[in-house]
Amino acid sequence: MKQKILVRSLIAAGVMAVGAGISANFDLSVFPQALAASTYATAPRTSAQPMSAQPATAAVLPDFTGIVAQNGPAVVNISVTDKPEKVAYAPAMPKVDPNNPFYQFFRQFGQQMPQAQTPTHALGSGFIVSPDGIILTNAHVVEGASNVTVKLTDRREFKAKVIGEDKPSDIAVLKIDATNLPTVKLDRLNDVKVGEWVVAIGAPFGFDNSATAGIVSAKSRTLPGDTYVPFLQTDVAVNPGNSGGPLFNAKGEVVGINSQIYSDSGGYEGLSFAIPINVALNVESQLLQHGSVTRGRLGVGIQDVNQALADSFGLKTPAGALVSSVAKHSAAAKAGLKPGDVILSYNDTHIASSSQLPLLVANTAPGTVAKLEVMRKGEPRQINVTVGQLKNVKVASADADGQSQGRLGVVVRPLTAHEQKQAGVSGGLIVENAAGPAANAGIQPGDMILSFNGTPIKSQKQLHQLLAKAGKHVALLVQRDSTKIFVPVDLG
Repeated sequence: MKQKILVRSLIAAGVMAVGAGISANFDLSVFPQALAASTYATAPRTSAQPMSAQPATAAVLPDFTGIVAQNGPAVVNISVTDKPEKVAYAPAMPKVDPNNPFYQFFRQFGQQMPQAQTPTHALGSGFIVSPDGIILTNAHVVEGASNVTVKLTDRREFKAKVIGEDKPSDIAVLKIDATNLPTVKLDRLNDVKVGEWVVAIGAPFGFDNSATAGIVSAKSRTLPGDTYVPFLQTDVAVNPGNSGGPLFNAKGEVVGINSQIYSDSGGYEGLSFAIPINVALNVESQLLQHGSVTRGRLGVGIQDVNQALADSFGLKTPAGALVSSVAKHSAAAKAGLKPGDVILSYNDTHIASSSQLPLLVANTAPGTVAKLEVMRKGEPRQINVTVGQLKNVKVASADADGQSQGRLGVVVRPLTAHEQKQAGVSGGLIVENAAGPAANAGIQPGDMILSFNGTPIKSQKQLHQLLAKAGKHVALLVQRDSTKIFVPVDLG
């Protein structure tokens, strides 16, 4: 199967040199959205009555004309000129006989020609959130830009100032010198629901103020490389140029900022992702007030709890955030959190999935004491942690991928002192060969087994003893490269 690739940069159909002409043919056919379920009216039927088909009522589809008409003027087209890239340039040297006295002149003249600089253009979208010219868009739209131009639907153009960019959330705030501008309404209640109709307005491939519609497919999606943004997943058509544009609900309120697509072609294939507006507004407020964003940090690596891990850790249901690693000297380490702990709640907010925790932590002011409900070796306990500050590192990352002898189906050996120092661990066993249950669970040669059901592993003998007492399901803490993760193994 061809691997899907996450396409973050939706800002340009291509990069082009200044002044260069471009022509392309795009398939502009419109794909119909799924119809709402028809309702059939039925009447009681006696045995004497013949069966007959009842007429179906007309399918009722949402009307987005009002939303587009009212909010279209507040959606802007953003044109970005990147910093010029130097390109070596030298004219073709005339054919001169090497014995000619002018040969060296022509050769040096060609080599010393100044380098040409070729600025590049890209396009994106944005939307006005205040009448005095504050605009929200994606950080990747304006990243590295030397000039940012904002074009309104009335064809007015303004040079924009980038007030601030926040790469972790992919949010940027712009300012143009204008007043009495049209603005959008914002869903400050953050009550968007799965299955709800939504509309995107933006400039796909540079076609200004294009509207596309669909539904919210899922909420709180965690994507590769994004540590805490709980993305809204939709089936709204989003293409290059839509980045930074608004996503509206049926009430005409912005619920998200279109940011990414999941595709193997670079174009829309039915999966698009938007940053929830409450995340964007929090970032906007901090950028406007302080010019930067401050986030809380625990300093833990986390992963989801599936049924096998729940059985291994004595949990009634597969929920919570399983701690797979704790950074040295971090807030979590100081509070006594350990790998194998399962965080069930954060400040009384139930953690159903590990993707919930990073945003809760990030939105906590550094220095605040947070209350954690934790399950450790089958026993619940409360741990109070003084939240640290995120400094260009992950708040809490949902790690992925990773993984004994005998029943496990592996050949292992102790780590040398040098290997332990290099990996930053004490003890552990390195896998030299994997088969059977271990291989089925994803264990590979080179993986380091650090603990068995929460017990640190120091020797092969100890591993044998633990295996002899183990039930059908065990959880191994495995380190692969620099990533630690608990891996459930079904011993059968």
